[in-house]
Parts: sequence; structure tokens; C-alpha cells
Amino acid sequence: MRFSGTFIHTLKEPPKDAVLPSHKYLVQGGFIQQVASGIYNFLPLGKIVLEKIRSIVKEELDRAGAIEVQLGFVTPCDLWEESGRLGKYGKELLRFTDRKENCFLLGPTHEEMMVNLVRGRITSYKQLPINLYQIGLKFRDEARPRFGLLRAREFVMKDGYSFHSSYEDMEREYRLMEETYRRIVERIGLEFRVVEADVGAIGGSASKEFMVLAESGEDDIALCTGCSYAANVEAATRRAPTPPQEAPEFSNFEPFYTPNLTSIEELSKFFKVHPYYFVKAVAKKAVFDDREEIVLFFLRGSDELQEVKALNAVGANELRDVGDGELREAGIVPGFIAPFDQNCRIVLDRDLQGARGVICGGNREDYHLIGADLSRFDESLFCDIAEVREGDGCPHCGAPLKITKGIEVGHIFQLGTRYSEAMGAVFLDENGKARPFVMGTYGIGVSRLIAAAIEQNHDERGMIWPQEIAPYTVDIVVSNMKEEGQRLFAEELYRELLQAQVEVILDDRPDRFGVKIRDFELIGFPYAIIVGRGLKEGKVEVVRRRDLHREEVEMGHVKDYIVELAKK
Repeated sequence: MRFSGTFIHTLKEPPKDAVLPSHKYLVQGGFIQQVASGIYNFLPLGKIVLEKIRSIVKEELDRAGAIEVQLGFVTPCDLWEESGRLGKYGKELLRFTDRKENCFLLGPTHEEMMVNLVRGRITSYKQLPINLYQIGLKFRDEARPRFGLLRAREFVMKDGYSFHSSYEDMEREYRLMEETYRRIVERIGLEFRVVEADVGAIGGSASKEFMVLAESGEDDIALCTGCSYAANVEAATRRAPTPPQEAPEFSNFEPFYTPNLTSIEELSKFFKVHPYYFVKAVAKKAVFDDREEIVLFFLRGSDELQEVKALNAVGANELRDVGDGELREAGIVPGFIAPFDQNCRIVLDRDLQGARGVICGGNREDYHLIGADLSRFDESLFCDIAEVREGDGCPHCGAPLKITKGIEVGHIFQLGTRYSEAMGAVFLDENGKARPFVMGTYGIGVSRLIAAAIEQNHDERGMIWPQEIAPYTVDIVVSNMKEEGQRLFAEELYRELLQAQVEVILDDRPDRFGVKIRDFELIGFPYAIIVGRGLKEGKVEVVRRRDLHREEVEMGHVKDYIVELAKK
């Protein structure tokens, strides 16, 4: 391809609203164009990268035995009503009606559509297992779309769904998809971790996320420094913390006057006791399908509430903050809340189970209880709701956990029968008995991988594409197109590299050399061949984009040299 013959338009400045490098450089480098909030056009360079990633995904899935289909982007609301998700998904689900007042939605995910495709067609255990996937557009009406392709409303995604006659077979396919996804991300050339994760709105019994490591990632992930344990902090667990010092000696359940002392920090100074020995109360309003209610979460004063864990503990759709006025109306004393004698649901963190001699609110203004004993509380009240922190012990080996940032690019789930039961999707087993399909689901953010690659591979000059997905491997930069020797050599080299099946672009624009080099660095082609004054001495310069290393190469050897680089 020639610069003069394609549609590449770089910008002098990045968009003003761009914060992350991928957003800045993909727009500035002419890969994408924003047309509305969270909606982007893919220009030629962006489309090439998108298709390369799509091709890698397809090759690996086909190799694993999955079968590609293409489902409608528009989904009837009736299917989501069958599964019970229509009212639960929230405002991110874009609904609309057609001229006949039929309800439709733009699918952010296609569990219902795929179940509808399979039910009635797969009727016997002899036809199982089967794994169907598609690669296409999705839409999620994000409240605050931002960061370019990392949190867009419209995006390209691969979503796959497997159907099985048993949980054992579903777990086998789940492991196969994990290995398949590993190969996909490895081929793209990204550093990543597979982490345990929360199942979220998709549901199921277990899930894992594929996290590309990047400082700009929105997700916090806990990595063990001693073993392979890794988990999103929303699902991460830890070994029970070691008490920081000798426990204080208090009489049992004595009220103590603590005027205007409501924070753990204030109380810790007042009592000269480590925050570990306090019981912290966090009040939230839990929103369900048919009601709202106040829930009180209790954990050690040295811990913080992990809201996703808390949400899952009560099975709510959403947790909201609750004001002091609402608490008082419910008979709850803000700042002095005890984990007993409440007219609402309470949940205690698992690390408080069996705790004695702790300090908690006294359910009375300006009073706390010292020497509280939680050992007699019902076991069902305790759940893991504390957020894992850096330095906590790994639940597997006890080594310290490290917290780092990651970008979720893939997610696999063990769904079980959640959707098949709700939608009446059954098959006949060996005994002729109707049973619901056991399902797994597997997603990859194809367009998100473009942004993740740049978040992990860039510098202050622009993008640095991993070679497997670069729009072109080599950029031939002609220093002066008016100089016939340079132009003719570049043209011949361009033809030779094309014949050798090297992905090459010839910068034949009449622009200044500085403009061409800035575009090479911004766009991030893995290599550039500078055809300039050195040609008089029989040499050209090869620049490696990753570190801008420059090397002079004999003009007669440059073609073979580049072919070898391209093979790597």
C-alpha cells in the first residue's frame, strides 16, 4: 500500500477530551473517528488491526472446534423477559419499539438469542456438546462512555456459548476455552493474567477474566508474589489477617461514653487501640426487583467494604448510599450502629466470625460498646465482604498479594442451567428424560483489544504495535521524493517486499521528511526503512519503533534483512 493511495489522515494534536494514550493516539493517528459519545468509525488503519485480531480469534476458536454463526444485532424483548433479565439489566440496555409497538433492544450480550437458536434444534444428548460463537457488534448504553474504545457504547465482541449434557462436560469445555483464550492473547503479543472474577449480571457458578496488564486499567487485580493465584479484587480472597498486636482487655459489653466520635480513626486514637479491634458499620440501600431495603454491613475497622461482594451477599441488583435522615427514620443511630437489635438485614464479614473483645457502636448517640462478643452470632450472617489489600496473605500459599491494574479483554463463565431452565431449552438424556442444557459462555472484546494493546505499548511519541496486529510491518520512508535515486530505489524495494509477502507501506508523499518520521512514530509501524542521503554510500537506515534503535544496512541486503525481521 502507498500513503498516497490510501485514506490515512493524522492530526497534529490529540482530541481535547482524550485522557488515555490509546484514545489520544488512535484518533490522532487516523485509526478511529468519534461520531457520537462512545460510538466510533474505524478508518482503514483501524479496520486492518480490527480484522487481524478478528482473524486470530477465529483461527483459534475454529481450531478448538467452535462453530461460527451470526445472530441479529437487534433482539426481541420477549426473549429477555423469558430469561428474567429484562428488568434487571438496568439503563445500559437500550430498548426501543418499532412501528407496530413491538419491543426490541440492542444486544449487549446474546445468551437469550443463542438459547433460542438451539432449543428445538438440539433435542438429544447424542447431538451434544456444541459450541457456537459469533463476532459482531454489541451495544451497551454506558452512562459515561469514556477512554475511547476501552469504554465505548458500541463495540465489536466475540461471544460464544456451549451446550452440554452434564456439568463435567461443561467444565471440560470451560478449561478448553481458557487455553484457547490464552493462545489468542499470546499471539497478539500482550502481557496478561487469567484471574478469578465475579460473575456479575451474566450469572453462573464461576468465571475467569483475561486481564491485560496496564497502569491505565480500570480493574484492580490481586496477584500472588509466591504462586499463580490471581483474582479481580471484586472476587479476590485472602488468608485471615494476623492480629496486629495483643488484643485489648475489656469487660464484656460495657457501654462507654464517646461524644462525637464516629470515625474509626478518631476512636482508635481515643481508645489507643488498633482499628483491627473495632467493628465498622457501612449502611447501604439494596435495590431489588420489587423493593428497596436498608442493609447494614459490618467489618473490622482496618478493612474496607468491597461493594461487589456486598451486592452478591444480599442478592440485590444495586447498592446505593443511604443518608443519615433515612437511617434515623428506620431507628438506626448513624455513627453508633451495633450489629444487633436492628430492624433490617445485617451482614458481617467472615473475619469477624468468632471475634471477642471488640468495640462496636452502642445503638445510642455518643456511646460505643467495649468488649463485644460476636462468637455466638449465627454462622449464616457471615460472608466475605472485605476488600483485599496489597500485602494481604494469598489464600493458597500465604505469600503477600500485590495489587496491580488490568484491562479486561476476555471473560469466561460456567453458566450452568440458569438460561436453559428459564427459557425451557431441554434435550432428552440417555433415559429419554427431558433435562435443561448445561451451558458455558465465553466473550472477548475484539475492539477493546486494540486499545489494550496500545495502553501496554506506547511512548511519548505514539503507538508501538505488536507485530502480529500492526497495520503494516514496514514503512518505507523516502526522505526526498524529488530525488530520483531515492524514489526509484524505494519503488523497487517496495515491489520486492510485496513479492516476499511482507506487509509494507510506501510513504511516497511529497511532504517534508520530518512530517513522515513523526507519522511513523505516531502510527507505530514496527519498522521503518529510511531511504535518504546514505543511499549515495550504498546504505539505508532501519529504525525499530519499539526503542527507536537505528541501524545502517547495505542497500543490497536490506530486502533479506527485513524479510527475516518480518518472520520474527
